[in-house]
Amino acid sequence: MLNNMKKGFYTIILAQFFSSLADNALLIVAISILVDMLAPGWMTPLLKLFFTISYVVLAPFVGPFADSIEKGKVMFLTNGIKILGCILFFFHIHPLVAYTVVGFGAASYAPAKYGILTELLPPEKLVFANSWLESTTVISILFGTLLGGFLISNIFSTFFLPLPIATILNITNTSEAALIIIVIIYMLATAFNLFIPKTNARYTILSKNPKLLLQRFLASNRILWNDKVGQISLAVTTLFWGAGATLQFIVLLWAQVHLNMTLDKAAMLQGIVAVGVILGSVIAGKLISLKNSIRVLPVGILMGLVVPMMTLASSLVPASILLVIIGVLAGSFVVPMNALLQHRGYVTLSAGQSIAVQNFNENLNVLFMLGIYSLLLYANLEVNIIVALFGTFVAITMFAVTIKCTQNQKRVNFDTMIGDKRAATLQK
Repeated sequence: MLNNMKKGFYTIILAQFFSSLADNALLIVAISILVDMLAPGWMTPLLKLFFTISYVVLAPFVGPFADSIEKGKVMFLTNGIKILGCILFFFHIHPLVAYTVVGFGAASYAPAKYGILTELLPPEKLVFANSWLESTTVISILFGTLLGGFLISNIFSTFFLPLPIATILNITNTSEAALIIIVIIYMLATAFNLFIPKTNARYTILSKNPKLLLQRFLASNRILWNDKVGQISLAVTTLFWGAGATLQFIVLLWAQVHLNMTLDKAAMLQGIVAVGVILGSVIAGKLISLKNSIRVLPVGILMGLVVPMMTLASSLVPASILLVIIGVLAGSFVVPMNALLQHRGYVTLSAGQSIAVQNFNENLNVLFMLGIYSLLLYANLEVNIIVALFGTFVAITMFAVTIKCTQNQKRVNFDTMIGDKRAATLQK
């Protein structure tokens, strides 16, 4: 099927890979900077929380923005904002503030990244395309996390700091050396954005008034939540991204506490989860069609039940195997759900607006779950208890979604709603 994909698809994949690679490497470097500052442990998950705030606050506006100009240009401009946020670290701006600016760029980038897929490709290729996009994103998380761990290690600083470029740029410590590499990666992603093709999709932007945009966004949010198919896929992806962001920090803490791993080594376990998600995404892309996507819901319940088994692992090998399994289960159910949500969002709304609604809900849940996680750390709750609570929450929530899906299927015909035709008009 790769041979049948439009050439612009590969450019999107490469641009996404390098942008996400830099995002995830920067997160590890930012955590390291907080550690060097002797910041309290509960502040660490706030990095992701502050990064995510922009997704929620800007949600009513980034959709129309992504629909108003070519999405390749949107991706170019917003990657520039990420570079600015990264540069702020050099001026000793607090990591929470600097990473918030990077999040501002990422929030504006997301509707264009996903929306262009629905403009470039027919619906029957969306699961496959999402499999590649999500696999690429997860691969970038894997390598970005590993890269971040390497960049904060003594091995890298010993190699980089004596180089002439370090002297020219007045780089004197490990964090600054790491940040230079990350800026270069962002610049590479920005360069790929220049080659993303124009799709010539046009949308009627009814108003640029912030109040009216907010009203329209809230209406769009209600439309997608009231859609019997859309609400199921939106609920699943909302849960997944909140749980995934929280699990990222849980794994870091759990590895340091139970496996006595340093931060740069613990980051490797995050990469192991990512390997599992990649495998699950590939499996879903090959075996699950858009029409059959709803059948993967029980996999989410199973993932929640498997997570508490982390508390039984006390050495690297069984822990790694378990994390791969969790990743496979996660990738297997989120890719079909994401494709289904994009399809229903595109049919009922528009490419940019539907992705903005999706990002709003998903990242609102990220804020909620990371906020709860920070409170649990502030309360000095033992990490094994946190792991058990986390897995139980995921399993119960997915079970509730599955029941709701069964009820919806009795009211409407899912097969006719998950069709192969696009919306009759792009003028939303």
